[in-house]
Amino acid sequence: MVFRLPDDELVFPNPKLADPDGLLAVGGDLSTARLILAYENGIFPWFSEDDPICWYSPHERCVIHPDQVYISKSMRKLIKERVFEITYDQDFEGVISNCAQVGRKDQPGTWITAEMQEAYIALHQEGHAHSVEVWQNGQLVGGLYGIQINQVFCGESMFSLVSNASKTALIWLCRHKAFKMIDCQLPNDHLMSLGAVMISRQDYMKTINSGFP
Repeated sequence: MVFRLPDDELVFPNPKLADPDGLLAVGGDLSTARLILAYENGIFPWFSEDDPICWYSPHERCVIHPDQVYISKSMRKLIKERVFEITYDQDFEGVISNCAQVGRKDQPGTWITAEMQEAYIALHQEGHAHSVEVWQNGQLVGGLYGIQINQVFCGESMFSLVSNASKTALIWLCRHKAFKMIDCQLPNDHLMSLGAVMISRQDYMKTINSGFP
């Protein structure tokens, strides 16, 4: 059963009631307060340009435990040679804009609409959303962004304009920030090759609720 959220109340149904594909509710808005409430309860928005706001809470979650991220020999060499410069929270708008524009072979369009970009930029300005930027010769060539909830980094999207740029951003996040878990939401081959695993919603929420870093 998919629930319709009331416009005049910040509330979500129990995430355990989500459909088998994770769809829980539709409607509401992308206000900072509603987004934070959603992430605190293992819920995230995901919808296309012409669709209503859809809220998901998968029964299983794709995550990376930072101390278990897989770094290949070629990536270790690339990192050692300092092919890229890495920064944190230096160009959030540039990262989210590129994530929205860079095409993916398995996605015909973007779910990072103008409305979504505005909402997450507002989260960043209030200190809830963060970005990793990857630079080469002074140009932004890769990165990722997401939301911090307690000790968990809820990753939203990443992009790469040159080979290994987004992978470098994720590895840097795992190695240099004190997060207990990186939430990848849904699995794909790229994430699984980096050491991502599937965990239950119950285990996911235990980590979300385990306190502040």
